[in-house]
Amino acid sequence: MDIREIQNLIKFVAKSGATEVKLEMDDFKITIKTTDGATAETTTYIQQPALTQAFPQVATPQAPAAPVAPQAPATQDASDDNSKYITIKSPIIGTLYRKPSPDKAPFAEVGSSISKGDVVCVIEAMKLFNEIESEVSGKIVKVLVDDASPVEFDQPLFLVDPS
Repeated sequence: MDIREIQNLIKFVAKSGATEVKLEMDDFKITIKTTDGATAETTTYIQQPALTQAFPQVATPQAPAAPVAPQAPATQDASDDNSKYITIKSPIIGTLYRKPSPDKAPFAEVGSSISKGDVVCVIEAMKLFNEIESEVSGKIVKVLVDDASPVEFDQPLFLVDPS
């Protein structure tokens, strides 16, 4: 079966209104699944009210959070203290591992000295382990992410004192 025959089969299934067709031959198997546009809309409408209801529940606890506002300057003071440090950030999305393997010591701990090019952690993304190297030399002051936890792009991982 060539690509044109497969394309014709897909068009036929779409026009017929069938939701799923399985074709098995000696050397290959094809499964074609289609969805009805109305079904997708119904699903969307069912999901939207659930999300809309979730927002008021989140906003309600924030209303009495006014007394918490004095903590915001404290957070800013902490960030001012951290301004003298260099932040090593995640270059990719994935799962961060601080050790090369479960039975080995972490790449970098608080108080350990690192130099430019040293591996500070490993991030697993799509079954690939990417070594994250330091772009600065200095001393690790704070580890901001736990071992085996998910990280986002540009998320701070370590604070380094360059002095």
